Amino acid sequence: MGNIRPNSPRIWAFLIAVYWVTIVTYYCLWKSYRKVFQLRNSLSASAVARPQQYTVLVRDIPATEKHESRTEQVDAFFRRTHPAAYERCMIMHNFDKAEKLYTERETATRKLEHAEAVFELSRKAGGDGVRPMHKTGTLGLVGPKVDSIDFWTKKIQELTPLLEEERKVVAAESKEDAALVFFNDRLAAAEAAQSIHAAYALQWQVEPAAEPRECIWSNMHLPAWQRSIRQPVVYVITFLTVVFYMIPIAAISALTTLENLVKLVPFIKTITDIKVLNAILQAFLPQLALLVFLALLPKLLLALSKAEGIPSQSHIVRAAAGKYFYFMVFNVFLGVTIFGAVFSSIQGFKVLIKQGNLSVSKVVELFGAKLPPVATFYITYVALKFFIGYGLQISRIIPLIIYHIKRKFLCKTEREHLDAWAPGPFSYHTSVPADLLIMTVTLCYSVIAPIIFVFAFLYFFIGWLCNRNAALNVNVPDWESNGRMWPHIHNRFLAALLVSQITALGYFAVKKFPYTVFLIFPIIATYAFYLYCKRNFYPSFAVVSLEVASQPVKETPSTTTIVEAYTPTCLLDGDKFEDAEFQDARSNMTSRSNSGITSPAERNV
Repeated sequence: MGNIRPNSPRIWAFLIAVYWVTIVTYYCLWKSYRKVFQLRNSLSASAVARPQQYTVLVRDIPATEKHESRTEQVDAFFRRTHPAAYERCMIMHNFDKAEKLYTERETATRKLEHAEAVFELSRKAGGDGVRPMHKTGTLGLVGPKVDSIDFWTKKIQELTPLLEEERKVVAAESKEDAALVFFNDRLAAAEAAQSIHAAYALQWQVEPAAEPRECIWSNMHLPAWQRSIRQPVVYVITFLTVVFYMIPIAAISALTTLENLVKLVPFIKTITDIKVLNAILQAFLPQLALLVFLALLPKLLLALSKAEGIPSQSHIVRAAAGKYFYFMVFNVFLGVTIFGAVFSSIQGFKVLIKQGNLSVSKVVELFGAKLPPVATFYITYVALKFFIGYGLQISRIIPLIIYHIKRKFLCKTEREHLDAWAPGPFSYHTSVPADLLIMTVTLCYSVIAPIIFVFAFLYFFIGWLCNRNAALNVNVPDWESNGRMWPHIHNRFLAALLVSQITALGYFAVKKFPYTVFLIFPIIATYAFYLYCKRNFYPSFAVVSLEVASQPVKETPSTTTIVEAYTPTCLLDGDKFEDAEFQDARSNMTSRSNSGITSPAERNV
């Protein structure tokens, strides 16, 4: 479009293209929303029952009466409001100490297994074997040297009775104002999750329970006043992070130049005097600082999302993905677009100043003329993403190297081998925003520089192949949220479309096209489409509809099974509950490992 002169009749073709892109986007989003909607409902209506379908989370329970326990209070309330379907409740616990003891015992157990495996390997090498030793101080570098097997055995014997005692204390002293309530019918649970249970809306707040594997226990019992404070505080911190994150990066990059580091840390001068090391540090140190800061950002956003008081892991991931998307749009898309146009317009600014013709219209016109060349940067960016990014993903070279290093030097037990081999789940909080950024760039330049469609098609086609392979053969999910991520993706798609329509509106105005006003209608239509999808589809994602919940099941799980599923690992004697699908995924992963395929990285290479 940069090759078209202002007020040319050819701009009509680009105006029609804006409408065409808008209509096609609506159709694809509607079709996708309906597909995910149907998949979610079919899973929720499945004859195979799941614990979360019989459970609700109750928060902000009012204070108990005198001589009444929290359990008795919740029992009495739900037997009155749901007399036929209510089974029992489980009051939320503050089990931080029990969790800490459990973690310490698990760590000691793993280290004992490792020490015994090392001793067994030394015996196989010949003789009576050498018992492993380690130092008890910080990082095993200081302190007295002890026999590892005896030390960790004694540690486990000390921690086990402490953990058992803490479990009894937790069960006896539970007074948190939140509970999980269990029903004998999933229709009753769905009705409870959609009902107002108290005259005061901030009391007895009931919502669908998350899947057992994704519960954030520490957030479940946070009171309403605390959640209402946490959320705006987190939003303010997120806003400041999005807007000003590049300032500390620039500061760190400046401080990490070799000259500044020598001034701050004089003893490294002996290293910098070596010419080879000096050249390497000069070349890569600032960039390394940048990469480290950018790598820390997703973890920071996950921590901020958890600090909001969100009770489920999938919701935290969705919240972090939204924050990361806005960060990338602001710092990558808008940053490159605006600053690229500014820097390329400096010479034009000088000419306007000399001519004394510096006005708002002239500045906008100058910026508009520099907008199409910025598309070249994004075309290159998209090409690098699918050539290098997906190339590394499908080859899995980095996980392959890490696995072999761990297997060679660290792994001695079967559990350590499985942990090193396990590919882990998808990183939705980083991968989804990255894909949405590419979609934002594509939609914004789809009319201005249509050649970007070719590279976007290649990016998403190769991405589909890579992620399909990863979903079927590599990654194993930690939890299942039944498609709850899609409304988040859908809304960000529409945000990207809205940004593209506003960009087109501004650029058509720069081209002095007299019918630019027609581009206001797609913006209004986008908002109307958003409202339609929100009202038609989203309610069935927020809760399970009664029509779906009323479908018959093969076998209703026992209340004991459901309670065990929702009991935290540190309060159970055995392993935490895992549903059949999750167990199948884990068993398949183990069988693939035992069949001679040592890692998914090796298989894909």
